[in-house]
Amino acid sequence: MNAPSLKVQPLDTGTTFRSQVYHALKQAITEMDIYDHAEEIRLEERQLSELLGVSRTPIREALTLLEQEGFIRLLPRRGVFVVRKTKTEIIEIIQAWAALESMAARLAAIRAPADDIHRLWELFRDFEQRSPKDHVSEYSDANIAFHKSIIRLGGSQLLQEMTDNLFIHVRAIRKLTIGQENRAERSIAEHKAIIDALERRDADEAERLVRDHTLGLAAHVEKHCDFL
Repeated sequence: MNAPSLKVQPLDTGTTFRSQVYHALKQAITEMDIYDHAEEIRLEERQLSELLGVSRTPIREALTLLEQEGFIRLLPRRGVFVVRKTKTEIIEIIQAWAALESMAARLAAIRAPADDIHRLWELFRDFEQRSPKDHVSEYSDANIAFHKSIIRLGGSQLLQEMTDNLFIHVRAIRKLTIGQENRAERSIAEHKAIIDALERRDADEAERLVRDHTLGLAAHVEKHCDFL
């Protein structure tokens, strides 16, 4: 399987190039499936310049920022590569995410508006009459949106910022594994239990369910993802 390519759009030249390039590349990298192939993902400055419609200077400036945040690594005489973690590192990332998201769930149960919590059901409405395992790609998107929503509903800007740099790896691993070992079916049942706990304002239960749900992903990676 070939390595994925970046999906970016030309930039509006009316605002700061470095900032625009940084945000465009960060979003594109975050949306890549970085673990579903064996090849390293190499970024070419010239190609990025052509895709974004800017000179190489803001490209280099943005890449420096992305390297500082751990999204890419610059290797002398080799080029620019998207960072991929080892299996051990991925498990640690998932464990950290479990701690952060479970706290967000506790906060959401306490203070998120009822209407916002109720809208979580809409993410899974399309799967009431059809099995998520038969629509894995669509369900994967709903699954990822659910976890991002829990973080947002917690209402903590710091928690959102702390999870941002973990999201590229958690998203990619969730998407890669959701179709394995009946995970999609178990996932939707666990999501519904989480929403129910949030609507009942049971902070202890919501926190526990979210933590256990995400740690289940860590256990799955430990057992089944030897290719990482």
